[in-house]
Amino acid sequence: MTRAGSPAPDDAARARAVRGLALAARSLEQAAGDLTLAQYRVLAFVAAGAERSSLVARGLALAKPTVTAAVDGLVERTLLTREAVAGDRRSLRLAVTPAGEAALRDAERSMSERLDEILAYAGDPETLHAALCSLDDAVAARMQARRRVRT
Repeated sequence: MTRAGSPAPDDAARARAVRGLALAARSLEQAAGDLTLAQYRVLAFVAAGAERSSLVARGLALAKPTVTAAVDGLVERTLLTREAVAGDRRSLRLAVTPAGEAALRDAERSMSERLDEILAYAGDPETLHAALCSLDDAVAARMQARRRVRT
């Protein structure tokens, strides 16, 4: 049983859900223009307030070298900057540049349009959209719970 009291999906249904998410992610990445999905996630996370690479790595459950590579690419493209932290010579703060904000908006607009195209093929687009929003809530709650366990 799931939390809502309905029967848990069988293995075949779970495999279909995973496949659908993976294919949708690829389709969204293709719609993101010249941002990779990893770069998009990092840019969005920094825009939401994560100022240090270590926080980005923990928050996105990515290895630090993965975050470093994504940040390096975003800095090279002037979408992010690394700024010194006053009073802490070893720390750097990440900041989204105006070009980064524009790239994030453009990517999210294009990915939203792609999502709308996909939802148009669903039997009940509104319910699927609501389920995707619930998935976002569940992922965020899991991330918060994992952070609490670590601290």
